[in-house]
Amino acid sequence: MKTLVIGGSTNPERYSFKAISMLREYDHEVVTYGLRAGVVADVTIDTTIVDYEKIDTVTLYLNPKRQEEFYNYILSLKPRRVIFNPGTENPEFEKVLNEQGIIAEEACTLVLLHTDQY
Repeated sequence: MKTLVIGGSTNPERYSFKAISMLREYDHEVVTYGLRAGVVADVTIDTTIVDYEKIDTVTLYLNPKRQEEFYNYILSLKPRRVIFNPGTENPEFEKVLNEQGIIAEEACTLVLLHTDQY
């Protein structure tokens, strides 16, 4: 299962950094997009939009306003689910995802991993 982290950061205090690190620790395949290039664990942060293949999960670390520019991109990837981490909840986009048959899950990636629910 491949996960796309949108909002990736090299700042160890950011939750996206913690999520990328923990996903790799749990042996998940990870790709990430962020504003600044860098590497977290063994994952390179892409600063341009990439048409990744076989994305199972998109996990968001962007506020709802910043998510708008990614709506079509995320839909084009046809993920099985999109995780809205705390602070990223977006009922408008969640409705669109559900209408496309994509699970919209308000959850914390870190908690899901810790509790074997990922």
